[in-house]
Amino acid sequence: MPLTSTGREQLAVEGGAPVRTTLLPYGRHSIDEADIQAVVETLKSDWLTTGSKVAEFEQAFADWVGAKYAVSFSSGTAALHGAAFASGLGPGDEAITSPLTFAATANCVLYQNATPVFADVCFDTLNLDPEHAAQKITQRTKAILPVDYAGHPADLDSFLQLGEKHGLTIIEDACHAVGAEYRGKRAGSIAHMTVFSFHPVKHLATGEGGMVTTDNPKFAETLRRFRNHGINNDARDRQKSGGWFYEMTFLGFNYRLTDIACALGLQQLSKLEANLARRREIAARYAAAFREIPGIATPRVREDVNPAWHLYPIRVDPSQLTANRAEIFRALRAENIGVNVHYIPVHQHPYYRERFGFQDGEYPVAEVAYERLISLPMFHGMTDHDVEDVIRAVAKVLNHYRTDEL
Repeated sequence: MPLTSTGREQLAVEGGAPVRTTLLPYGRHSIDEADIQAVVETLKSDWLTTGSKVAEFEQAFADWVGAKYAVSFSSGTAALHGAAFASGLGPGDEAITSPLTFAATANCVLYQNATPVFADVCFDTLNLDPEHAAQKITQRTKAILPVDYAGHPADLDSFLQLGEKHGLTIIEDACHAVGAEYRGKRAGSIAHMTVFSFHPVKHLATGEGGMVTTDNPKFAETLRRFRNHGINNDARDRQKSGGWFYEMTFLGFNYRLTDIACALGLQQLSKLEANLARRREIAARYAAAFREIPGIATPRVREDVNPAWHLYPIRVDPSQLTANRAEIFRALRAENIGVNVHYIPVHQHPYYRERFGFQDGEYPVAEVAYERLISLPMFHGMTDHDVEDVIRAVAKVLNHYRTDEL
């Protein structure tokens, strides 16, 4: 391998040979023949949407997470919107959430003509900080949306206590956290409503898709109507009863998940335990390999949780390196490691700056984290060789950029 004048391996970004010849993405779906066959059988059936597969998938998912009800949606974003609606958010209301998340978490509040209010995140987990969130509660606050960042559950007990004290609905954004466990319970069985995503890079894929779980029958009924135009029954119900009559009871949306997607979801659900185990194995291998590498910090895990590992976000430490995050990102990409960054803080997006006047420095923990974060490849279809390529590339790049004092 070519070495530089300092005796370090030459990086691909500087003309050296890359660790991999093809790009390893940060996330990827896994589809097998059983998945394909389940979809084909549904395509040959009488129902492509609003059929029996929808209710079957919802019941199976509710049983798996330990919730009484599960209501499917066409995407995780649509599910967030449904939960915001069911919570009663409306004009003049506020909902508190994390700035370090995908914009949909805050956007669902705006969809209800309510106001998203941000609070800073905890340094260790990068989840919404309950103490900071408590400071943001006003007479207008109606809900809190903690995010299970990277698949590590938020401090749900603290948020539920805040909800009890102030009469707030707790909507857990668990779009990263299918299968995560908090104090012995699975995400989806704890908060007033929990939202999941079935995007292809998640643990369970339906193409696009989402779910809201709850133990509250009123929330469940509202969610079902909301995803079906606000109508009080669906086409399959009317066919079974031999009737035609339906009523629109409020303004809803067409956010239904198809039977095709639900058939895929059912098959994927049967593999979820194995998918989670593989992600946890990869996370453990990363943690062991990176423990002695200067210049990066690996994700921290609190004692009372078992993360689902949608992402594996490391944080680079510029004080120990001769390069910044952007340079390290480019170097890893040149090694054909498909790193990513999650996320640009929501309040720093132009839309939020212009509409609400947010300034840099308002949420320092989230903002500093963003400047240091790099998401490494993490998906259950990774081979052992893929994992070793990531470890080798990170070691190669960090060793190249280490300061002479290390």
